[in-house]
Amino acid sequence: MTPTVYLAGFDVFRPDALARGERLRALCAEQGWAGLYPLDNALPAGLAGAAAARWIYEANLGLIRQADAVLANLNNFRGAEPDSGTAFEVGFAAALGKPVVGYLDDGRPLRVQMGGATDAAGCAVEDFGLPRNLMLACAAHLVVGDARAGLAALAAIRTRP
Repeated sequence: MTPTVYLAGFDVFRPDALARGERLRALCAEQGWAGLYPLDNALPAGLAGAAAARWIYEANLGLIRQADAVLANLNNFRGAEPDSGTAFEVGFAAALGKPVVGYLDDGRPLRVQMGGATDAAGCAVEDFGLPRNLMLACAAHLVVGDARAGLAALAAIRTRP
């Protein structure tokens, strides 16, 4: 049976979100995975506002429960942090005991990325030598690279004794 991977990330907000999902699923298939993309679920007609949001939330949680693993795009989105929805999905998958790999372009420690011990608002920047907040870095195996690099890391995790 082909293992399944939930494709978490802000890719669903891109102007080419559906095409991006197709490319990610094709990449998964090349690597022996069946990709589950959040936009695979079609919003029922007539849902809007909070009801639509609740439906999407439940549908995505269902896909994560169904998946054997999660591959998360943890690149910066709308600022200096990853998408908050993706961060939630990583935590949810980790709580379910699923393997999670996060991929990102910049593997430098947060303190280096942020330019020092404090940010522009004077708040402390973590200094654990990790490229993401410790709650993400400890919940997921992080790789510097793209989705292909993330899938390679997932394959390595699945084959460990």
